[in-house]
Amino acid sequence: MEMAPLRPSLRIPQFFGAHRSFTSTPRRRLAADFFNAKRGISNKPQNSDPLKAWREPKHSPWPNRIRLFLGVPFTGLIIYSMMTGEITKTESPTIAEKDALLKRGGDVTEQSPMRLRMEKFIKQHQKQIVAGLEKVDGQKFQVDTWQRPEGGGGITCVLQDGNVFEKAGVNTSVVYGRLPRAAIQKMRVNHKALDPDVESVEFFAAGLSMVLHPSNPMAPTVHLNYRYFETADENGKTNAWWYGGGCDLTPCYLFDEDAIHFHKTIKAACDKHDKSYYPRFKKWCDEYFNNKHRGESRGIGGIFFDDLDETEKDQEQLFAFAQDCLSAFLPSYVPIINRRKNMPFTEREKQWQQIRRGRYVEFNLVHDRGTAFGLNTPGSRVESILMSLPLTARWQYMHSPEKGSREERLLEVLKKPKEWV
Repeated sequence: MEMAPLRPSLRIPQFFGAHRSFTSTPRRRLAADFFNAKRGISNKPQNSDPLKAWREPKHSPWPNRIRLFLGVPFTGLIIYSMMTGEITKTESPTIAEKDALLKRGGDVTEQSPMRLRMEKFIKQHQKQIVAGLEKVDGQKFQVDTWQRPEGGGGITCVLQDGNVFEKAGVNTSVVYGRLPRAAIQKMRVNHKALDPDVESVEFFAAGLSMVLHPSNPMAPTVHLNYRYFETADENGKTNAWWYGGGCDLTPCYLFDEDAIHFHKTIKAACDKHDKSYYPRFKKWCDEYFNNKHRGESRGIGGIFFDDLDETEKDQEQLFAFAQDCLSAFLPSYVPIINRRKNMPFTEREKQWQQIRRGRYVEFNLVHDRGTAFGLNTPGSRVESILMSLPLTARWQYMHSPEKGSREERLLEVLKKPKEWV
């Protein structure tokens, strides 16, 4: 029996994802849309969120179609080259180029390189945190995306002069580049897998960083950062990797119940993986976030860790640990900010907040290794790195709090860190 002829004019639009309503739309509707557009009239909702595409991305069918069109000819070319011996040697692609191809090919799965899995996780969690903080403040974050010529880029979400937050930043960054020999020598102290004899190695770094500075001096500032770092040899094979990060609370006025809740929530996340983590990383946090030139901690602590690699636990276990710590942020902080954001305060208390913010600036610019690394990385984005600084601060000469005041009690705790749980 003779087959019915194919109808390519219909099949081709269907393959490319053409919507049926396009071929069935009446001409009068098209004409009306045309004349409305000429007159500046839009059929789109007037109160639509301009950042809806970022907050609620739609999955595109194009990656699979691109693979179909490009993958088949490319595979044929490889087979032809193998049969004829016409293979030209070229330089190995960088890990940035490899990852770009993998991301174009489809979704990131558990079988994907850890680099891509970490990138996907922090970007998903960035949206969750931004949405949670917008509920607290009532205003929307400004979202700014950027790219690095060397590979990677980031998403900077900032809210300034909000109802609750004077300045809030939630950033993700993905950085590809090369580490010079001097940097390799320093990192070999903690990572012996790095080759000390090479001039440079490729590296990948991805992380989520956040600092929230509330307007009300009764509400505490909070900082968070979780990151993954990886280096690759000349063949693009991973030869060293590690996780780092943590979170800490910096109040201007100390409420014990807030400190206990914050530390208890973090401890629960740590205890799921290792009972020794919380006391170990809490001590590390107290020692790291310290203005040594003043002899006082920046805040009342939390957890901090760095250089966690295969000598600690395997990669999957550490990835799960970092995920649980980051997921604990909103439950640890939102109840605190909601309790304090509308409390009354005086002008004197506001000035004390400004002085404490000055201490925050001092630590970030003098002691923080993450800030120094970012500012010294070629092609870095200074605005995103210094997002952590408050909108306003104060340096008052020879300021000393009154004896027996709440301000003095805070300083006592900062000079001698306390166990909260």
